[in-house]
Amino acid sequence: MEVKDLKAFWKIKTEKEFEDLTWQTFNFQYKFNKIYNSFCKLIDISPEKISKINEIPFLPISLFKSKKIISSKNHSYDKIFKSSMTTGNSPSIHYVKELKDYKKSYRNCFSLFYGPPKNYAILALLPFYQSDSSLVYMAKDLIKSTKKNESGFYLDEFEDLYKSLIRLEKKGQKTILLGVSHALLSFAKKFTFELKNTIIMETGGMKGKRKELTRKELHEKLVKSFKLEKIHSEYGMTELLSQAYSSGNGLYKTPPWMKIYIRENEDPFAESDLNQTGGINIIDLANRYSCSFIETEDMGKVNSDGSFEIIGRIDNSEIRGCNLMVL
Repeated sequence: MEVKDLKAFWKIKTEKEFEDLTWQTFNFQYKFNKIYNSFCKLIDISPEKISKINEIPFLPISLFKSKKIISSKNHSYDKIFKSSMTTGNSPSIHYVKELKDYKKSYRNCFSLFYGPPKNYAILALLPFYQSDSSLVYMAKDLIKSTKKNESGFYLDEFEDLYKSLIRLEKKGQKTILLGVSHALLSFAKKFTFELKNTIIMETGGMKGKRKELTRKELHEKLVKSFKLEKIHSEYGMTELLSQAYSSGNGLYKTPPWMKIYIRENEDPFAESDLNQTGGINIIDLANRYSCSFIETEDMGKVNSDGSFEIIGRIDNSEIRGCNLMVL
């Protein structure tokens, strides 16, 4: 298996195509990712010893804090993304070998769930996020593609954000307000008005700025302030190159090249049944030059319709910037 043999993840449409590329990716990363290879050998797993996708090992996400996770003959890369973090903690570092993979992933994923970005004005309320955040990188690119004057970053400029939203509402322009939870709550506390053409999309991230809320409590406050029926959500992380989206009620769906598995609480190598709560494992085939098989520190469950929910954080796991909200 060589790099050129890995097929285009963004062209996946069927379960068979997903499974085929998953096996190709596992074989490739087992061969070329030194950290993943060592982990597999430590638990006595190799391509010859497994025959089911759910038997593929998932790399603990904490290793992104201390190891250079790259799948290639050399360790060159286009970009480094770092996680936001609380004081005293180390960030996760994602060495992105080919930025075009990240762009292919988030552009195709956004269009899959929301249609072309050019149909929207996109306003980002992401204060305190550093320039090496993957979320900021994605937001910048989507904002640029809208070609709307009001699209842009507003940080803590609530007055300007309010005026832009009012102008866009009067135009009848479809709009997305993308923001971290604490910033959206601060904005909602200062301004209360009706939004008819705007989607509010939270990305999590209380970051210790406010009293912790459940996702349900957060959404109820935002719905009340902006007279909306529901709040959308984005679920992503520094260590991945793909996102899942929720159009309401905390039910997330993934693009065809990303899949969620739930592991049992008592046995991290066993898969839980549908509708059972456990640790979240993620296959992200866009992450082909890093590691596509990630064992996260989030708790959740997969529903019978394929959607999944985020329940919270695993006990004793470090609470990180984008996941500080108690769900």
